Amino acid sequence: MLITWDDSYRQAVIALWNDAAVKDGYKELTEQSLDDIFLSNRYFDKENTFLLLADDKVIGFACGCTGDELPLGEVAGYLTCIVLASGYETDDRYFMLLTALEDRFKQLGKKQADILFFNPMLLPWYIPGTDQHEHNNAPGVPLDSKLYTFLLKRGYVERAKQCAMYLHLSGFSIPDEISVKEAKASAQGYTIARFDPGKHAGVEDMLEGFGNPLWTKEIGASVRTGVPVVIAAYQGKTIGFAGPVIRQSNGRGYFAGIGVLPDHEGHGLGSLLFFKLCEAFQSIGTDYMSLFTGISNPAIRIYERAGFQTVKQFAVMRREFEL
Repeated sequence: MLITWDDSYRQAVIALWNDAAVKDGYKELTEQSLDDIFLSNRYFDKENTFLLLADDKVIGFACGCTGDELPLGEVAGYLTCIVLASGYETDDRYFMLLTALEDRFKQLGKKQADILFFNPMLLPWYIPGTDQHEHNNAPGVPLDSKLYTFLLKRGYVERAKQCAMYLHLSGFSIPDEISVKEAKASAQGYTIARFDPGKHAGVEDMLEGFGNPLWTKEIGASVRTGVPVVIAAYQGKTIGFAGPVIRQSNGRGYFAGIGVLPDHEGHGLGSLLFFKLCEAFQSIGTDYMSLFTGISNPAIRIYERAGFQTVKQFAVMRREFEL
C-alpha cells in the first residue's frame, strides 16, 4: 500500500533509512536530523512524500520537493530520495514510488523531474575510507546505487557526472609552483590575502558582477561580520574571493565557493585563491575539506594538484514529462 507521509511512521522511516540508505553511504538519520533535513524544511510537503507499506511495515520511502523560487523551480520538481528496504529493491517498487512523485509534480504543473545539487533538502553522506568524515550534500544519485540503474531504465538522462573530492589537511602544503605563480601575479599588481576592510574595497561590486545570490549572501555577510574570506585584489580593488573560511563542528572546512571576475581571468588567480583557502583552513585547525565538481570542469586539475582525490561519483539526472 502506498500512502503519503504519516508521522506515526517516523521511527520506522528512521530504521529503514539506517538499514538501506546507509548502505549507499548516506549518514544515519536521527529524530533531529529527520526533522532538520525533511520535516522542518520549508520545502517539505507531505503530499510530496510517500511511504510504501507491506503488512503495515514501511518498506519504502520517497521524498521530493517543489518551489517556484528555486532554480528551475517553475518547471521542475526535485527528486530528493527513493529508499527501499533490503530485500525489497525491485523495479516495480521503485516504479511505484517514482511514479507517485512524478504524478505529484505533474499535478503541480511541473514539466520535468530533476536530481541535482540545487535541491534544498541536503543529504549528508560519509566519505569512503575515512573515520566518518562527511560531506553535507549529495549532488545527485550515487553511480554505484541501484536507484541510478533503475532511473536510467526509466528514461532519466544523465546530464553530468559530479566528482566528490576529499583532502585530509594534515598533509597539505603549498608547492613551489604556486609560490612562483603568486610572485608573478604580484608583479602584475595582484595580491592574495585575507579580507581586510582597511585594505580591500569593492566587495559588493565584485559580488554583483558574479550574479550568484548564494555568494552575495554568504560572502557579503562574512566580510560584514569578520568571518575570514580569502580575497584577490588588483591595486586594492577586490576582484576575486575564496571562502568563507569556516571550520564546522565535525572538523570539515565549509566554504561557499571561489570566483574571479572575468576581466581578471588568465592570471592563475583561481589556483592561488584555492591554495590560500586550503592554507587558511589548515591554520584554524580544520581536519579535512570536501567538495564536488563536474568531471569535465578544468578546475578539477587545481584540486588534484592540492592533493584532493575523487572518492565518489554522482549523476545529475533529468526526465522531461510527456505532455
